[in-house]
Amino acid sequence: MTTLKAGDNAPNFSALDQDGNTITLGDYKGKKLVVFFYPKANTPGCTAEACNLRDNYQVFKTQGYEIIGVSADSAKHQSNFRNKFELPYPLLADEDKAVIEAFGVWGPKKFMGKEYDGIHRTTFVIDENGVISEVIGKVKTKDHAAQIL
Repeated sequence: MTTLKAGDNAPNFSALDQDGNTITLGDYKGKKLVVFFYPKANTPGCTAEACNLRDNYQVFKTQGYEIIGVSADSAKHQSNFRNKFELPYPLLADEDKAVIEAFGVWGPKKFMGKEYDGIHRTTFVIDENGVISEVIGKVKTKDHAAQIL
């Protein structure tokens, strides 16, 4: 799916979060960053993944990581998702899929025998210099923090 790999520079992105704030890669210069892409807010797998990261958020913070979630949901949908599950990190509302396509996580998927285009659940760990240190393509939604850390 994605052609990005460890050692590549992370794509420079700019998108609005759930509150309409512009978030860019440059905002995280000098910090380690986890960018996780998920198909749809408020679905079982995406909720499990987001809540697992939430439950381990302080561990991430103590190790110098920031977290951003990204999907093609609207800002309103992202805001509802964030508030409902008390997520402590921003969720990008990438409705035009600019960030999703920059990271190469949009493409053909199969579910129950049907093929369609959608977001491939993928996580990128980015170092303080904006270089990708890890790409996780086989995300364990209920134990994702352990995969990253």
